[in-house]
Amino acid sequence: MSDQQYDEALFWKKLKQYAVVAGREVVEIALKLYYCMKDPDTPKWARTVIGGSLLYFVVPVDAVPDLLPGGYVDDFGALSAVLMAVAAHIKEDHVEQAKTKAIQWFGNGDTARKD
Repeated sequence: MSDQQYDEALFWKKLKQYAVVAGREVVEIALKLYYCMKDPDTPKWARTVIGGSLLYFVVPVDAVPDLLPGGYVDDFGALSAVLMAVAAHIKEDHVEQAKTKAIQWFGNGDTARKD
């Protein structure tokens, strides 16, 4: 799955809507992967793998449906596995962008703001 085959608007909508439920850690991993995927220096194979994991994240019906308690456990596992697979391509800039966005949504704590 390439980065063009997932719905970017759906990605941002899901992150904003379910940040509290998914939790800061899941959100930050998803953001690191997103920024890595958008980086033109990231190899195509890595962008493809990341795109697949972000698609899995935004689709609500997966191995553990997101609406159930603990529904983001499988998403966390999938995103974490991909993060490890592409770790060599995660730049400090991607990490900083993810942290900045997470602080906008969560502040310095773990609870997302309702803007």
